[in-house]
Amino acid sequence: MGNRAAAFATAVPVTVPVTVSPTVVPVTAVPPTAPSRPAQAGPAAGLLEAVPRLPLWFFGFEAVLAASFDIIKAFPQAWPALVLVGLVNITVSLTVLRGRLRLAKALWRGKGTRKVAVGLVAVRLGSHLLLGALGLGITSTLGHVGFALVMAALTVGLLAWTQRTALRALGAA
Repeated sequence: MGNRAAAFATAVPVTVPVTVSPTVVPVTAVPPTAPSRPAQAGPAAGLLEAVPRLPLWFFGFEAVLAASFDIIKAFPQAWPALVLVGLVNITVSLTVLRGRLRLAKALWRGKGTRKVAVGLVAVRLGSHLLLGALGLGITSTLGHVGFALVMAALTVGLLAWTQRTALRALGAA
C-alpha cells in the first residue's frame, strides 16, 4: 500500500532566506506534492529501468499453446496452425519483444512462474484423469473447445498475475 501520509502531502509555502548581496531577500518555495521513489540498488534496478512489462497479448501465445492439447483433440487438422503460432511466438519474442526478453528470462527463473507451469500441467492431467475415472471423460468437440478456453484463460490470468507479483516484489509496480 505504501505511505499514506506521503500520498496526501499538502503544499505549504516555505520562506527561505537567500543571500544575493549584503541584503537578505525572502523566497517562497513550495515543496513537491509527490514524494520521489527511493533509488533501487543492485541488479533489480537495472532490470526495472531497462525492461518494460511483457504485454498481456503476448501471453495469448502461451494460452494457445497451453490449450493446444484440446484444440488438437477437437480439430485434428489444426496442428499446422498450432505450429505456426509457436513459430510466430518465437519470432515475436526474438524481434518485437527483444528488449523484454530479459524480463521473460527473469520471470522463468522465478519460483512463481515454474509453479504456474507445473500447476497448469497438473490441472490439465488431473482434470482429464479425474473426469475419466468418474466416467465423464471429455470426448465431444464442444467439450474440448470449452476445456481449451478454460486452459487459455487460466494461462493468461496466471502469467499476468505472476508478472505483476514479480514486478511488485522488485518494486516496479
